[in-house]
Amino acid sequence: MRSNPRLSHQILLQHCIAVALPPPGACPSEIPSQAGSDVAAALRERDRQRQGGRKSLTHCGGSTAMGNAQDKPPGSGGGGGRSDQAAAGSGTRSRGGGGAEKPHRAPGKGVVNGSQRENSPAGGQQRQHSPAVDTSYLDAPAGALPPHLARLKNAGNHLFKNGQFGDALEKYTQAIDGCAEAGIDSPEDLGILYSNRAACFLKDGNSTECIQDCTKALELQPYSLKPLLRRAMAYETLERYKKAYVDYKTVLQVDTGVQSARDSVHRITKMLIDEEGPQWRENLPEIPTVPLSVQLEHRDKPVSAEVAQARAARAAQDEATKKEARFTLLKREGNDLVKKGTFQKAMEKYTECLALKPEECALYTNRSICFLKLNRFEEAKQDCDSALQLEPGNKKAFYRRALAYKGLQVPDYLSASSDLQEVLQLDPNVREAELELEEVTGLLRQSLMDSTAHTPRIRGKLKHPYLKLFLNILNHYPFFVNTVRLSSFQISHTSL
Repeated sequence: MRSNPRLSHQILLQHCIAVALPPPGACPSEIPSQAGSDVAAALRERDRQRQGGRKSLTHCGGSTAMGNAQDKPPGSGGGGGRSDQAAAGSGTRSRGGGGAEKPHRAPGKGVVNGSQRENSPAGGQQRQHSPAVDTSYLDAPAGALPPHLARLKNAGNHLFKNGQFGDALEKYTQAIDGCAEAGIDSPEDLGILYSNRAACFLKDGNSTECIQDCTKALELQPYSLKPLLRRAMAYETLERYKKAYVDYKTVLQVDTGVQSARDSVHRITKMLIDEEGPQWRENLPEIPTVPLSVQLEHRDKPVSAEVAQARAARAAQDEATKKEARFTLLKREGNDLVKKGTFQKAMEKYTECLALKPEECALYTNRSICFLKLNRFEEAKQDCDSALQLEPGNKKAFYRRALAYKGLQVPDYLSASSDLQEVLQLDPNVREAELELEEVTGLLRQSLMDSTAHTPRIRGKLKHPYLKLFLNILNHYPFFVNTVRLSSFQISHTSL
């Protein structure tokens, strides 16, 4: 019976593969070196059995080069070629001449038309572990959210800061649901998420949901300040004042410096006294006692940058409120003292006001009155100067500075006249300024007469026609000063 070359080739090839392949799970480096010589001997035996076999088979990187195919016997047909193609399809070995082979396999890849890849233990193992598993959370420190949940939380924080409370609420809800799906039960992370979502509910006016989330946050982290404060505000919004009072008092046990809680306690106390009378405390729910360890822990807890900034802003606001209240009180006291004629004490009150608000123009004009009444004309003039720097059109400052010029040890009637003219230009109906201008004009005329009369060199020139005309105008027409600006009219002794 004639042997089938194709069948014998396949049997031989399977034997070679069985010898060359490593055991399941073995690395390519674990193949015994003897396997290469056994494969070479088997292939040489095949070549001797094949009649006229002059075929050379070469595998180079998975490609097959066929040589002398036209010299095969007619009886072999294409079988030899197909068998060689099957061998070439394995892509596992290359040999030249009759030397021994060293088997080589690509990592994780089988042979024989893909059947070995599917049935190979290595191939099956590779398919089992092919799905990518996110293990980033396993390496995260305790109390840290996975990246996708942390992004949701941060997005919620950003939206909340921008006033988009509804959108922020959705982000926090997604983060809470994501923690449940991932099996995350970190009390710190979940407590913060519930507390933040409670803040969104409170901003949206949903006090009931706010109370529920704050209660969950407090179950996870007892005596946490923010959930206590938010729940207290929600209770107060719902007019459940007793529960709000209890939460506010608990907050003050944890941190006595929370001014909003202190103010709320005073406010609610008055309301409860009005509603229930002196026995209102007997109807309160029990106020929990905060453990000393919690108080110490909160006291020693480092403050974040945001909390520090918020505290600084609140402190600045409180300081501004106190400053405004003190300023109003001092100014009112100063005004009352002026009405009583107690100018020294009034001046002191205005000075204290200026230490709080140095840019308040009215304080300078008010204090200038006190200086005028105390005959401290230079200081009165300085206060009017300061007022006019702040308000260049302040007619009170012009009028009182004119009085200060008039009262100086060396009176400056010319400057006083100029300031009184400014007053009448700003408001022609100021009768006091008109009367004062008449008086100052007379004093200016008299001062000119006195200064020239006591100058020996010009004593004989008092009958100068121009000087006599000017003095006569000042005597009979004091409002001539409104037309001829005395500030630009100079009379020098040397010019006469």
